[in-house]
Amino acid sequence: QIAVSELADSSVNFVVRPWANIETFWNVRFDAIENIKKAFDEAGVSIPFPQRDVHMYEHK
Repeated sequence: QIAVSELADSSVNFVVRPWANIETFWNVRFDAIENIKKAFDEAGVSIPFPQRDVHMYEHK
């Protein structure tokens, strides 16, 4: 199951819920994350990271 979970300030957030039995759950989860990241890289999709602008003022 894949769905849009949020339209955020700087991103479109998805929820991905792969189904697996208890024996393969962690392998399925980690493989899904790795494959999603590889697909994003191949498509030129970057992952947004929080950014801050710092303004330095000299007090006179």
